[in-house]
Amino acid sequence: MSVSVFGILMAVALGALAGTAIGLFIGFAAKQQRSEWSAMTRKEKIINIALVLLFSAVCIAGLAWNMVS
Repeated sequence: MSVSVFGILMAVALGALAGTAIGLFIGFAAKQQRSEWSAMTRKEKIINIALVLLFSAVCIAGLAWNMVS
């Protein structure tokens, strides 16, 4: 079950991309985003950052699990 460095980097890159898209979409759907970063409150910024980090980690973990199994 060895995975190449390229496979690891690809899982991280695609997971981060997909997680960012999902996190931003959910933040938009939950009305936690504004048109400009400076127009958002501190709470909205933290929520958006947390959503992106959470879904990026989930997507990276899912892709990594899929690669080894």
